[in-house]
Amino acid sequence: MPGDAPTSDGFRRQAVVCSVLLPGLGQAVRGYRAHAAGIFFTTAALLACAALLARAGGGESAVFFLMLLVLPWWALQSYGASLPGPLGWKHTLQAAWANSHDIRFLGALFLLTAVTDLYIILARPDYALTVFCLKPGGFWGMLAKAQSPTLHLLIGYGFLRLRRWGLLLYLAYAAFGVMNASANYACFGYGRIRMVFLFTLVAFTLYIVWRRRCFPPPAAQPAL
Repeated sequence: MPGDAPTSDGFRRQAVVCSVLLPGLGQAVRGYRAHAAGIFFTTAALLACAALLARAGGGESAVFFLMLLVLPWWALQSYGASLPGPLGWKHTLQAAWANSHDIRFLGALFLLTAVTDLYIILARPDYALTVFCLKPGGFWGMLAKAQSPTLHLLIGYGFLRLRRWGLLLYLAYAAFGVMNASANYACFGYGRIRMVFLFTLVAFTLYIVWRRRCFPPPAAQPAL
């Protein structure tokens, strides 16, 4: 660690902001040039892979890759910029894991999804959500569409705050999602988006169940 590099909390927060804007920049301003270069080139390689996927498989594949790998990497290196020193990726991952930042990251993704859902509803008022092989219209159709951003918003907040009710709400949401996707598959057959959603939901649910200890019981949680 450079002897003249400031390590105050305020300076580390500034480094985080720098790394959010440009991966590796926060580490660079703190004096860890080699570490910053590795982060920058890794990010460039990931973005290049996303561009290749967009050409080969379309925008949906690229977006999935960005959500699955690039965004977590971007968040992790930003978090690493806040640590006292460049501890290496193993220790950075351990620190993020110990503080349940992986769950908080998923919560942020749910909040982002809520905003996306709301935009789709407002931009395409004629869009009908398929629920158990049906596309309800009118009041019930609007209610069916409104539940998506509402649930994503609540789950996202619950995950960010590591609330036990957030875990329970997610499990109910996942159970409904699996049943709905399975019913739609039985009615309409194979669909790429439908299958990707189903497999992703199952994988996320298994991971969240595995990390369920991140959600302490209500008695151990601070007040809202």
